[in-house]
Amino acid sequence: MASLLTTVRDLERLRQIVLVLARHGFGEIVQRTGLGSLLGPKKVEGEDPPPRVEVGERIRLVVQDLGPSFVKLGQIVSTRPDIIPADIIRELKKLQDSVPPVPFDELREHVEKELGAPVSEVYEEFDEAPLASASIGQVHRAKLRTNDGPVDVVVKIQRPKIKGVIDRDIDLLYWLARAVERSIPESRIYSPAKLVGEFDRAIQAELDFVLEADNADRFTENFAQWGSVRFPKVHRQASSKRVLTLEYLDGKKVYDAVDAGASGEVIAKNAVKVIIKQIFEDGFFHADPHPGNVLILGPADAPVIGMIDLGLVGRLTPKMRDRTIDLMVAAVRKDHRGVADALYAIGKPTKKIDRDAYEAEVAFLADKYLGKRIADIELSAMIRDLVYGATKYGIEIPPDFLMVGKTLMTVEGVGKEIYPELDVFEEVKPYFLELLKQRYSPERISQDLLSTAIRLSGAASDMPMQMQEILDDLRKGSLSLQVHEPALRATADQVGRRIFSGLVVSGLLIGGALLIAQREPWVGALFVAGAVSWASLHSVVIAWLGRKKRQL
Repeated sequence: MASLLTTVRDLERLRQIVLVLARHGFGEIVQRTGLGSLLGPKKVEGEDPPPRVEVGERIRLVVQDLGPSFVKLGQIVSTRPDIIPADIIRELKKLQDSVPPVPFDELREHVEKELGAPVSEVYEEFDEAPLASASIGQVHRAKLRTNDGPVDVVVKIQRPKIKGVIDRDIDLLYWLARAVERSIPESRIYSPAKLVGEFDRAIQAELDFVLEADNADRFTENFAQWGSVRFPKVHRQASSKRVLTLEYLDGKKVYDAVDAGASGEVIAKNAVKVIIKQIFEDGFFHADPHPGNVLILGPADAPVIGMIDLGLVGRLTPKMRDRTIDLMVAAVRKDHRGVADALYAIGKPTKKIDRDAYEAEVAFLADKYLGKRIADIELSAMIRDLVYGATKYGIEIPPDFLMVGKTLMTVEGVGKEIYPELDVFEEVKPYFLELLKQRYSPERISQDLLSTAIRLSGAASDMPMQMQEILDDLRKGSLSLQVHEPALRATADQVGRRIFSGLVVSGLLIGGALLIAQREPWVGALFVAGAVSWASLHSVVIAWLGRKKRQL
């Protein structure tokens, strides 16, 4: 272990981490990972678990004591209910990004270097007292000089040298995660190294303010026709990778706005609609919509949602959006088998899945949630438990889907605080129905079939080359076959029938796609129907032959 320690870039920081762990009662972990030598000859007070302090609270105290990088890590870990126990998540959600601000005198040179001009030339006025201060940066109010006169803005400034601090801590976190996994096998259920990897990707994105500016522009474009939500305009001429100048949104915090008379019902319902559009229509959503990142603009009788701090976003591919919609629709229909199939399609099996046990687990959860009145179902709790059930049986859920769950949990939780009658399912049902109509429209079907045809065409063009390689191996005498199925002839017959049926179905699908694309939807639909019928008939015949064979 001593030789390994010499590879760590900052032994003093590692020693600090070890001391904090021991102080809050995690001395056993320190000793099992071989890091006890860093404690010195004396036992550190608090090496044994402090009395009457739960594990979750002790973890939160460790994270707070270790500073900004670890606070960010704790916030990201709190979005993983699939692998982190609920009591620890409750504690980690208490973590706040409140750190002492950097005096502006220390920031001025940094800002001027980034913008390439003195502060007084870029801004007509600049408030040196920050509006807010967080681990990565702090925000100041200012008036930006423009050709049309001064404009109210906020200036987000990254803390000097913070990237170096975070990079150092990430190196240590990777090293510690691997040490814990190697020394404490039971920790692998929490995937420490994977959690550090997720943190690394998220924090690197937040450190690049150009990406946040791009996110703001994309959200603005996606919601150009919506009057119920706004995103701050980016002033690119006064922005860089480490300084970001944005339109000042003059609004109130959510709870303050409701206390001042704004309708909690309107705000909650609009927030749900905004997030559902971001997730399921755009596939691009604000991944951290907590109350601190939401402002309520406009008069109390017509509140408008202002979304800020757009550095952390989630993305869903069209395929993942379709699968997530399948999950939601199955939940609305109280179809536990459909829920099981959708979740299986969303995830990635990490081992052979016991489908009967897995479906029984989903059926149990279905009885817990889907047997209730729709108005009584907590969407966020249902997603959390379903994800946990899938993980329990070896189905790994992608991080982007987990971000969807975390985002919905946040919006639903705040929404029910300001409007207890909020029924998320009822609000999203019309939206899902419209999305389903779009998915099965002739235009969408023709596009999907054409994509399939292109992939099949690519496979067909590759096949001659692959066949040539096989023939070359045969000619050289280097082709070998391994057969594990004793009934070789029966297997060959089955494979032949399946290949033939696959070619027939593919031909019908390609023909249907081309006809639909050529504005012959009805004839094309007949081809698609023929493909479905042939596939169904083939399945029935295969099943019948299988039964006859068993009878003989």
